[in-house]
Amino acid sequence: MIRDAEIENIIRSLSVPVFQAAALNPEFVRIRLIQDKTLNAFVAGGQNIFIHTGLILNAEGSDALVGVIAHETGHIEGGHLVRSRDAIENAGAIQMIGTILGAAAGIATRDGAVGQAVIMGSMGAGARSFFQYSRTQESAADQAAMRLLDATGRSGKGLEKFLGSLEGQMLLSDRFRDPYLMSHPLSRERVEALVKHNQQSPYADVVTPEAEQLLFDRMVAKLYGFIEPLRSVLRRYPETDTRFAARYARAIAYYRAPELDRAIAIINELIQEAPLDPYLHELKGQMLFEHARAQDAYEAYREAYRLAPKEPLIAMELARAELELNDPALLDDAIEHFRLTTQLGESSSFVWLQLSIAYARQGDIGMSSLARAESELSIGQLGNAELHATRASETLEKGSSAHLQALDILEAIKVARAQREQ
Repeated sequence: MIRDAEIENIIRSLSVPVFQAAALNPEFVRIRLIQDKTLNAFVAGGQNIFIHTGLILNAEGSDALVGVIAHETGHIEGGHLVRSRDAIENAGAIQMIGTILGAAAGIATRDGAVGQAVIMGSMGAGARSFFQYSRTQESAADQAAMRLLDATGRSGKGLEKFLGSLEGQMLLSDRFRDPYLMSHPLSRERVEALVKHNQQSPYADVVTPEAEQLLFDRMVAKLYGFIEPLRSVLRRYPETDTRFAARYARAIAYYRAPELDRAIAIINELIQEAPLDPYLHELKGQMLFEHARAQDAYEAYREAYRLAPKEPLIAMELARAELELNDPALLDDAIEHFRLTTQLGESSSFVWLQLSIAYARQGDIGMSSLARAESELSIGQLGNAELHATRASETLEKGSSAHLQALDILEAIKVARAQREQ
């Protein structure tokens, strides 16, 4: 799993009009990235859209990516996952939960191996069949995608090209096919329907706005810089390429090499050009933090937070730097920023664990135990969660909001155990 505030916001800015056209509340639709070179995207667990990084890196432009998102939105809008109750029962609820929890565990621990272990332990043939859409559902999702793209005034040729590129894989063995074909059965009729639609759509030849294309190029460059080795990045974005996206990719690649001084020189140059861009300051903070320069990272993260105070991942990164400095004067700020992170919707096990550490350094055992209970509960460790929630309930002031939160956790544990026994 990949979490990146800038990339997620770019994808969300592209997707929100599609969600609104489908009468979905954008706040309830989550988009998550999976680091995988293959082309794939799927819907799981309600309104969660998972996209492989390979799909983004190989998309010929933002229209292709939005087209795929519109298709997946068609599955949500059509209630395909909800309606396929037989498929859900065959797959097994525990396997499905294991898949989602595995993804959550990977995010919470920042260790992809952890999430993969959970997923592989629960993903059998049944779970794989859960993600398998029928050809009828695929055609319906295509129709929905074309309608949604028209409703947002966007060309459907990107989706047509994407599916057309996959069509050539139909004769290959399963080993060489992209997984998109495994879960989204493709037929010649589907491609022909898209071609016919684009021949009639008044928006087929709409050109992507330059500002949007620049954002898309920047997102691709950032992903490429983080995923590929330096030599590959320099082949795709040579030193002679002075575009913003190219320099961005090289800065990331150099910091990963690691050649921190070269990376910082480039990112400082980009910041001079766009001083109000929070994601440049955030990236600089990440570079410095991961090279054990916590004080410098703190300054960079503080500026990123000033520019984007409602971005939960930036608030979390600032809080981590404040905690890492181990300065008692910064503990209140660290706690405030970790709590803000949870309030803004990023209540992962990792965040709660860091919050527990911050409270422990303040000597607040009750609140530390409460945060640790939330951390353990979020990854399904019910025994550990019960231990810490009980300690919190016995320590915190009776009737306080924190005490009631501890009691809620204990009740949630009872419900979870009852469900496991069914």
